[in-house]
Amino acid sequence: MSQDSINKKKSISYKNAGVDIKAGDKLVSKIKPFAKSTNRSEVIGGLGGFGSLFKVPKKFKNPILVSGADGVGTKLKLAFELDIHNTIGQDLVAMCVNDILAQGAEPLFFLDYFACGKLNVEMASEVVKGISEGCLLAGCSLVGGETAEMPGMYFKEEYDLAGFCVGAVEEDKIIDGKNISEEDVIIGIASSGPHSNGYSLIRKILEKEKIDLCSQYEGKNFADILMAPTKIYVKSILNLLEKIQINGIAHITGGGIYDNIPRILKDNQKALIKKESWTIPSIFNWLKEKANIDDIELFKTFNCGIGMVVIIDPKDKNKTIEILEDSGEIVYILGKITNRNLNEPQTEII
Repeated sequence: MSQDSINKKKSISYKNAGVDIKAGDKLVSKIKPFAKSTNRSEVIGGLGGFGSLFKVPKKFKNPILVSGADGVGTKLKLAFELDIHNTIGQDLVAMCVNDILAQGAEPLFFLDYFACGKLNVEMASEVVKGISEGCLLAGCSLVGGETAEMPGMYFKEEYDLAGFCVGAVEEDKIIDGKNISEEDVIIGIASSGPHSNGYSLIRKILEKEKIDLCSQYEGKNFADILMAPTKIYVKSILNLLEKIQINGIAHITGGGIYDNIPRILKDNQKALIKKESWTIPSIFNWLKEKANIDDIELFKTFNCGIGMVVIIDPKDKNKTIEILEDSGEIVYILGKITNRNLNEPQTEII
């Protein structure tokens, strides 16, 4: 082949292949103010480096780092359908920070991973704005992340999200359930809705019932109910930890009340919960009816109105309720810890 023929061949740039580096640069410039607004004093540097730097706060004498990673599941599908992208970021932060909070850790910093087929700068910046708002609610810093534009991997205008959080707790204050005793009281803190769990079933029900997400359910749009961002419990729980010894904390995520409380119990312990002790939001009863599932399946799939559980000594019951309510939480006494025979489930809802 002659040199002239080679010169006449059309080149294929990275942009021709579907990756727009300039769009990525534009996104970084748009989200820098969001990240900066979350900065704690321990943040070193800013966005744009190969790694993020963060000093362990001096208030910790013997810190143990606690980390967690998560996503928001198929709730993203509803975000795409409704073109709502400013709340899903809070969901992402909440799923991570609430998990590490369950071990008594204070969230310190957060990183996100945003992947798409073709980068929509405005949409992506809405997502990151929501992430920064979640970080502000959790008191942690958004210190970096990754935006991956991967043509052919995702449908048009769709993306995937993952988050990673690091926190710290004093070694002698780690909450791991070892201090839970028989007769300890189980306190439930209200959720803001389904949070980010059970959405594959929710979407199946919506499809089966041919539900218009903009239609009304008890005076609200289905969209508003189902897209309500996951509640972040960090400030309320950290405030409680300063005043009360908490023996156990369970974040009620996938697996619901039924499967998450046992994660912090000993083999010979059982959570005995009274169903009438809290008001299950009607949307969960609607989902139960439309899916034709029993109570156990319901409590294994959804949080059913309880987003976080704390287990405390009976003598601290009233003070715990008072402190949490002063923090703006809706609180219920769900039941107590009892002795378990080895052939029994570790959660019993009666």
